[in-house]
Amino acid sequence: MLLFDQHLHCDNSTDSRTAPEDAVRAAIGAGLAGMIFTDHFDTHPTEWPRCLYDYDRLHGEILSLREKYGDRIFIGHGIEVCYQRSRMDFILDYLAAHEFDMVLLSVHWFRGRALHVREHWDGFDTHSGTEAYLETVLDAAKLAGEVARGGRRVFDVLGHIDLVKRYTQRYFGAFDVEPFGEIVDEILRAAIESDIIPEVNTSGLRQGLGETFPAERVVRRYAEFGGRCMSIGSDAHRAEDIGAGLPHAVEMLRSAGIQAVAMFRSRRLEPVPVEPVTG
Repeated sequence: MLLFDQHLHCDNSTDSRTAPEDAVRAAIGAGLAGMIFTDHFDTHPTEWPRCLYDYDRLHGEILSLREKYGDRIFIGHGIEVCYQRSRMDFILDYLAAHEFDMVLLSVHWFRGRALHVREHWDGFDTHSGTEAYLETVLDAAKLAGEVARGGRRVFDVLGHIDLVKRYTQRYFGAFDVEPFGEIVDEILRAAIESDIIPEVNTSGLRQGLGETFPAERVVRRYAEFGGRCMSIGSDAHRAEDIGAGLPHAVEMLRSAGIQAVAMFRSRRLEPVPVEPVTG
């Protein structure tokens, strides 16, 4: 089936040095039908001064790349918004003033603490940190429905809903989401109610966790609640990781009963029926 990587980064993010053209070439080399740049839009007061997101620069590069490679691959312009409820007015104004193919909402901060800053985990352990993080994801999923304007989504995809696994594994040598099945169920129901599509993020497969964000059991649960399509993305920050794990994710969706991969173009959902991946 056609594969679309809808979560990847280039040098428009602070944590990537990949040139956009290198990313496109890598995606073509990986046999992808489409890709969407989803660079970080980080508005927390401590991160905003370092945020590199430059819409005009990336937009211009994407237009040039479409002219050069557009007959071989779809090249989308997206954005990964770091969930910050206190900055939501600013975020919503920014999104309204710019055109995107897809808007990805992700949680990287919980209770005023950054997942990726070790000192911010003081006072937390695997259990308490996981619970606090998932409660923040639930808040984000609910807010996505609250801010819908005129029946139209502001946020299209909810990124890596249990990303906390990466950091409890890194800091405490373990991860365990299963005790929080009720909260995860609430997140999935809220996503359906808010019309925001959960992502299957494959980066956990190459980072030593042995499973995606979220794992197959959560994908099955989403299908049981009536979810019919999910987005997939590698979360690549290096060209060589673009497309990594996507066939695994598609097979997982198929096995779990998800009917389609959610692909976005000009903010419109274009479901791609899930089929066995060959080649």
